[in-house]
Amino acid sequence: MPRRDLRRADQLRPVRIERGYQRYPAGSALIEMGHTRVLCAATVEERVPFFLKGTGTGWVTAEYSMLPGAGTERTAREAMRGHQTGRTQEIQRLIGRALRAVVDTQALGERTIHIDCDVLQADGGTRTASITGAFVALVEACATFYTKHGVFPVRDYVAAVSVGVSAENTPLLDICYEEDSAAMVDMNLVMTGAGAFVEVQGTGEGRSFSRTEMNVLLDLGEHGIRELIDHQKTALGTVLSWLPGREG
Repeated sequence: MPRRDLRRADQLRPVRIERGYQRYPAGSALIEMGHTRVLCAATVEERVPFFLKGTGTGWVTAEYSMLPGAGTERTAREAMRGHQTGRTQEIQRLIGRALRAVVDTQALGERTIHIDCDVLQADGGTRTASITGAFVALVEACATFYTKHGVFPVRDYVAAVSVGVSAENTPLLDICYEEDSAAMVDMNLVMTGAGAFVEVQGTGEGRSFSRTEMNVLLDLGEHGIRELIDHQKTALGTVLSWLPGREG
């Protein structure tokens, strides 16, 4: 069965990343993947959590939220409920882990970088889009205090994508909400530019899956992530794209 948007099984949705989307944060990016849109902002704070004071190392933390009108039906703001859902906590921890995987906390110094990811419109893949867009905001923020000839705090690129197996047993890259809700297998992958895995979240939704199928999904996801990293480099431009991994 052809995909709703007529994409190939191994094709990403249209991707657009606009760096410097907000005026006041040290770094920001609006990422669009199909109909999913996430605004990512990075704010630099010249202090660290109490458990890192005096260590000379920094910290990266993330918050995630979905605006009331992001989906087909309005959802109440979590602040009105007085607590975050388990899903929200899981996603923001994932974003933080993904970014810290490529950050040199010694080079960061005793600074905290707060990453805020706000979903403006959701059509599947909001957590993976958040990671991919947040990386661009993170690099832009680190560039504001980077000292020439020093070690740039971001060591490598990192991006994320969703993959899945359809009801027709077809492996699919970058699944939208409609495909996700009907998928037999659903998986989120986070990988670095060097090809190392940061996170693999795979679930048999409609049935179990084999090691062979898992390998196919991993290869499909790696293909998509390499393409997303190219989009990150384009968004960062010639001024910033060369900074990740720079020493001296």
